[in-house]
Amino acid sequence: MGELVHGDDCTIDDDVTIGYGEFDEPTRIGRNATIRSGSIVYADVTIGDRFSTGHDVLIRESTTIGDDVLVGTKTVVDGKTTIGSRVSLQTNVYVPTETTIGDDVFVGPGAVLTNDEYPVRTDDGLEGPTIQDGASIGANATLLPGVTVGENAFVAAGAVVADDVPPNRLALGAPASHESLPEPLEGTNQIA
Repeated sequence: MGELVHGDDCTIDDDVTIGYGEFDEPTRIGRNATIRSGSIVYADVTIGDRFSTGHDVLIRESTTIGDDVLVGTKTVVDGKTTIGSRVSLQTNVYVPTETTIGDDVFVGPGAVLTNDEYPVRTDDGLEGPTIQDGASIGANATLLPGVTVGENAFVAAGAVVADDVPPNRLALGAPASHESLPEPLEGTNQIA
């Protein structure tokens, strides 16, 4: 296993694997982290302060995660991904390679982000979604490759997002259509 560099007051359960893989960079974890049993964090991952996982989380190489981030039970974050600060990824979320998630983002349980427009048919490269600051993604929503969910936008539960969602808009349906945010959804996320 690779090298682990971590800050003070971290709680890492006994059956956690940190530094998995053959990479030149160590795993770096900030202060006050809690990493629960069954989780695997690859080498070449950098995580900020007050990071917390559920059980059986996988975080792959070349991933950068900010401060105050929760990664829920059985969530997978594939490599080459950037996650901002004050982000909550709930249970069973899938985040593919080449995804960017901003600050103050909520991603509900079972949400699936994708990065391959034509899986196993052609090699057009991978392009994950971009979720901008303050956006919320509902439970079981699906984001297709390359879409951008704008600042403070809201994706309803079960929506299939095939096109960009403008800032401060609501995306709902399959395929998702966009409309104005209802009054209770206006404003910013309160994740921290």
